[in-house]
Amino acid sequence: MSLKSERRGIHVDQSELLCKKGCGYYGNSAWQGFCSKCWREEYQKARQRQIQEDWELAERLQREEEEAFASSQSSQGAQALTFSKFEGKKTNEKSRKVTTVKKFFSTSSRGGPKKEIQEAKAASPSINRQASLETDRVSKEFIEFLKTFHKTGQEIYKQTKSFLEVMYHKRELSIEEQSECMQDFYQNVAERLQTRGKVPPEKMEKVMDQIEKYVMTRLYKYVFCPETTDDEKKDLAVQKRIRALHWVTPQMLCVPVNEEIPEVSDMVVKAITDIIEMDSKRVPRDKLACITKCSKHIFNAIKITKNEPASADDFLPTLIYIVLKGNPPRLQSNIQYITRFCNPSRLMTGEDGYYFTNLCCAVAFIEKLDAQSLNLSQEDFDRYMSGQTSPKKQESEPWAPDACLGVRQMYKNLDLLSQLNERQERLMSQAKKLEKDLIDWTDGIAKEVQDIVEKYPLDLKPPSQPLAAIDSENVENDKLPPPLQPQVYAG
Repeated sequence: MSLKSERRGIHVDQSELLCKKGCGYYGNSAWQGFCSKCWREEYQKARQRQIQEDWELAERLQREEEEAFASSQSSQGAQALTFSKFEGKKTNEKSRKVTTVKKFFSTSSRGGPKKEIQEAKAASPSINRQASLETDRVSKEFIEFLKTFHKTGQEIYKQTKSFLEVMYHKRELSIEEQSECMQDFYQNVAERLQTRGKVPPEKMEKVMDQIEKYVMTRLYKYVFCPETTDDEKKDLAVQKRIRALHWVTPQMLCVPVNEEIPEVSDMVVKAITDIIEMDSKRVPRDKLACITKCSKHIFNAIKITKNEPASADDFLPTLIYIVLKGNPPRLQSNIQYITRFCNPSRLMTGEDGYYFTNLCCAVAFIEKLDAQSLNLSQEDFDRYMSGQTSPKKQESEPWAPDACLGVRQMYKNLDLLSQLNERQERLMSQAKKLEKDLIDWTDGIAKEVQDIVEKYPLDLKPPSQPLAAIDSENVENDKLPPPLQPQVYAG
């Protein structure tokens, strides 16, 4: 899966989350980009090729032995012994590789491994005697659940117990072979429930979930992070990588989440808690449920911040930020455990499969994160990684690094009150200054008016004689006729 980093943030094309074989199911980096179904097909082909190569090698060695026998009669005994040992070793290796869980339920296999199982029972105590309180509780729940299926439930219980006994005494197998047996068991049980048990599809998922819970609760301590794998080494490498990236900020990842909002901060804390809690679960389905809850809290945090539904381009950068901030324990072991032993139908479709695929993408991005991914120069990236400097603000916060959210909010409120007090003092000082300026301005205007009045005093003179009308001396005007009045004529 190719991860792209752009200025607008981290983007993964949704088509890249699907199986690269084009079947439409979700792929997984642990399966080299295939879904579980296609990966098993490729794995079976690879195994068949390996078996064929082994047999070709055996035949070639046999021919060489025959030629050597013909040329040197004296070395016949030693050569025959060498070849017989090699032949026996190859035969045992092939039988061990090609044996699947399907043989456990076939009629011919019931008589064969019985002696082997009895010998193993004599060598080791029963699983039920080693069960913890949790496994006892799960057993009771499983039995009560199967009672509703009557005869079919009894058959399921018998098959499951038989499979557990065989798996318990086959712990020398590699983890990949144990995973293959588990996947074959899931497929066999599902087929038998559909054909013989006539279990309706709506109940099939519940039955498979209960079977997974019952089986994996008992096998957990044997198949989770086994010593024969490098899962623990990968866990330490991822934890060290995440600790080295403690300086990465949400702005560098273009995370659309504002932790200053109390509701958003609460969602972020819940998401981190869920992703950390994944390690405490024993059943793959429960671990997937923790990933799903974490993802939903992330979507809610983005929705509150942006006041609109979150998109896939918003989700992945935020998930990366949550993983960096939480640094979940044994992250790679949990991912590998889910990949190997979870019911494959959950990983190929549905929201559980989608969120798990995104988590795998997030871990892959963290492992390959570089300066270009964060839109930084190589020089700044190297200085941040070496610890010479930090991109965060230089002024230290008044609270301790491990202070809770309430203490941080209290310090922020005190700082806000201090700023408001300073602002009020500035306003009062400016108001007094304005009042003084108004008083000075009034006094200045009054003084200027007084000076002008004194400089130019008002000289009031007595009124002069009224002027006569222009034609007042014209006596003849008195003899003029009155002005004409308008006449009204009747039409």
